[in-house]
Amino acid sequence: MGNTYYELAWFFLIYSFLGWCTGVAVGAVKQKTFTNRGLLNLPLCPVYGITAVSFSVFLFELRDNFFFLFLGGMVISAFWITVTGFVLERIFRKKWWDFSQYRFQFNGYLNVGLLLVCGAAAVGVVCLGDPLLLKLLHLLPGGIGRIALAVCFGVLLLDLFVVAAVAMKWRKYLQRLEGVTQNMQMVSVAVGNAITRMVRRRLERSYPDLKTEALLKARAAQKTETKVRFAQGCCFYKLAWLFFIGALLGDLVETIFCRITMGVWMSRSSLVYGPFSIIWGFACALLTVFLYRYRERNDRYIFFLGTVAGGAYEYICSVISERVFGAVFWDYSDIPFNLGGRINLLYCFFWGIAAVVWLKGVYPFLSRIIEKLPIRLGAVLTWTMVILMTANMAISGLAFFRYSERSRGHEASNQAERFLDEHFPDERIEKVYPKAKMVEPEEP
Repeated sequence: MGNTYYELAWFFLIYSFLGWCTGVAVGAVKQKTFTNRGLLNLPLCPVYGITAVSFSVFLFELRDNFFFLFLGGMVISAFWITVTGFVLERIFRKKWWDFSQYRFQFNGYLNVGLLLVCGAAAVGVVCLGDPLLLKLLHLLPGGIGRIALAVCFGVLLLDLFVVAAVAMKWRKYLQRLEGVTQNMQMVSVAVGNAITRMVRRRLERSYPDLKTEALLKARAAQKTETKVRFAQGCCFYKLAWLFFIGALLGDLVETIFCRITMGVWMSRSSLVYGPFSIIWGFACALLTVFLYRYRERNDRYIFFLGTVAGGAYEYICSVISERVFGAVFWDYSDIPFNLGGRINLLYCFFWGIAAVVWLKGVYPFLSRIIEKLPIRLGAVLTWTMVILMTANMAISGLAFFRYSERSRGHEASNQAERFLDEHFPDERIEKVYPKAKMVEPEEP
């Protein structure tokens, strides 16, 4: 079915190293001087490792379908690249890479050429890289492999702490870890110089155009604006409210849709308390995050982006729910043009239509209402709902996980499991999740 956590952990380390080497090699050709192109002192670039592991987990079932594997690689890469660039800007107040000078780019984080490379990389990782690495890992004795893995991750966590200390200006820790940091940098320099000799070019500074001042001014202007009205712009408070409202509206829409198409009233909630569809809530928030800048574009452009992004999102949610809970919450196998029963072309078009309706009509209306809340009251209400929703999600996840355990004949072994059995019996879970189907775990 997929890979074990042990294998995925090794994949993360190996692909992080290979990604770092690739970045240095590209810089050797373009920039002509050596610079550690990763955030860490070690010769590792975690975003490459995380992206490659995401390929292995979410795209494993598409290994025989190159087109959708390629497309899925583009979508997953776009997500991780955008998230990484956004987070690094907020932490270090500088832009680590910039594609704004290229056509068809997204906020300077990525462009079409990079996405095409990422799609090809997904095909290479799933079809070639993973099988080769699995053969090599099987040659490594299990005990030695786990010890080596623990040591590698221990050093990685130490390096991450050093980076955090730099970002937070914890000088006392930096002084104590100065020797360790220098040793890590020596390893990176040695590997980087070896790559430099291979490409026979000297390297230049990797990221010369760090737009620190522009970003600081933009953030200062944003802070000034948010003082005027509550949740102004595409900020955390606005996204939190859109998540809550989207979860509620999504559940109501699906309930009515099932009534019209199937003739029955059916629960479409994701939670044991309240009519909330978490899938729709996250979809509304993520749709706003990624398409907010393009809300003024024409409907066809937004429809296309919504169709692709919505289909990828639904596919990933299906994989996660099956891997985590061992259950399938929807199955489109009987609908034409489906992909593994997880998504189908018709519903992907629905995502595109929903994107247009959301950005052109629903979002502006909801945004104006949310911004009318008093600042202090809005903040208190937001955090109250965040806490309640988080608790609701945690209880719902535990209740359904226990339901799946009971379906496999596992008796309660502690007080927490007995509590879940008493308050969330099979009848209640099946009423909340009537379309859920348990799947038997496959042999690795």
